[in-house]
Amino acid sequence: MSKPARAQQLTLLTGLYAAQGLPFGFFSLALPVLLREAGWSLTAISLLQFLALPWAIKFLWAAVVDHHGTPRTWLLSLQCAAIGMALWLSQLDLHLGSVVLFAAVFVFNFIAATQDVVTDGLAVRLLNAQERGLANGLQVGAYRLGMILGGGLLLWVFARSNWWVMFLCMAALLALTTLPVLFWRDPPKPPVPAAKAPHTRGWHLGIAWWHRVMSPGMLALVGLIFCYRFGDQLVSSLIIPFLSDQGLGKETIAVMKGAVGSTTSLIGAALGGWLTFRVGRRHALLLSGLAQAAGFMLYIAAALGLGGTELLWTATIVEGVVGTMASVALFALMMDASDPAHAGTDYTLLASVVVVVSSLGNLAGGVLGDALGYAAAFTVGTVLAAAGCVFLVWRLDRQPTHERVAQAWR
Repeated sequence: MSKPARAQQLTLLTGLYAAQGLPFGFFSLALPVLLREAGWSLTAISLLQFLALPWAIKFLWAAVVDHHGTPRTWLLSLQCAAIGMALWLSQLDLHLGSVVLFAAVFVFNFIAATQDVVTDGLAVRLLNAQERGLANGLQVGAYRLGMILGGGLLLWVFARSNWWVMFLCMAALLALTTLPVLFWRDPPKPPVPAAKAPHTRGWHLGIAWWHRVMSPGMLALVGLIFCYRFGDQLVSSLIIPFLSDQGLGKETIAVMKGAVGSTTSLIGAALGGWLTFRVGRRHALLLSGLAQAAGFMLYIAAALGLGGTELLWTATIVEGVVGTMASVALFALMMDASDPAHAGTDYTLLASVVVVVSSLGNLAGGVLGDALGYAAAFTVGTVLAAAGCVFLVWRLDRQPTHERVAQAWR
């Protein structure tokens, strides 16, 4: 493929993944800070994860999106819907904790989750095995950048202005990410062998995901993803409330998780893509997973009263780099396991598992944080993160879950 065509593909994927992260970043990074300042408990804040339910159950409609319509039509419709939502919210007199605000979080999550089905399917079909490590670095980096802009820049805008200005800025950023779609032309989809074809009419599409779940190796990979992600999600869910409880103001957190967070996440995405490309899936997953667990020890030290604000800045930098590297390696493995003929459905199933694990980790983090305190909760999460990483590598060394995974594993 020519370099201009490849550049167009990468620009498209960058914009789409960033678009997913923008509203999600505000609602998952900025909103908890505002609610914590308003006196909400850690457990109550963790319950807001249920508003991210569309990310966990998007596999229910993934086959409909995967096998009906065209990617360009889906993407333009969903991007315009997100822009419209932001513009509509800018005209409302919102208050923290209002039902309308929480309903908007749910709708934004539904739109972004559906857009993700289309985008992931495109990525699996467009990229070959050698490219996935580098491209997953771009994928994770763009999504993280969107989250940081939403949770950092938009929080800063809100702190300096109001809901109206903040949602107008969100609409403008979403419109910018839509531009590459306007110039995109859909590639042909690979044919589905008759023996493997899911039912593609009527209500059968609603259960097509079940056939993919029961395909060889899929359930084993689901369990391994849970092991790899649960501990780090437990720790990550507590970081924003922890920073707030340490006395950091909204603007300081915006800079820490925005300017610093975006830079380190982008560095981590680039390093993760390079590492996965250079040393393969196995070593990238092992090295980045253990490095992430080691980085969490900085938060344990901070929770014990060591290091002060300087340690919090250091922990943010380390977490941004190694956490993103670990995500890149895991997502490359998930793409390896996705059948190109069912790309959107397969990858969506695995991505839904990641979201479910995130929600369970967030709930566990909130409960443990309230019950045991930050230091103990961080310690539990760190141990689980390290153990899960080692177990995943040990298991795949002995029995890869798919032939496609075996080909890319070493």
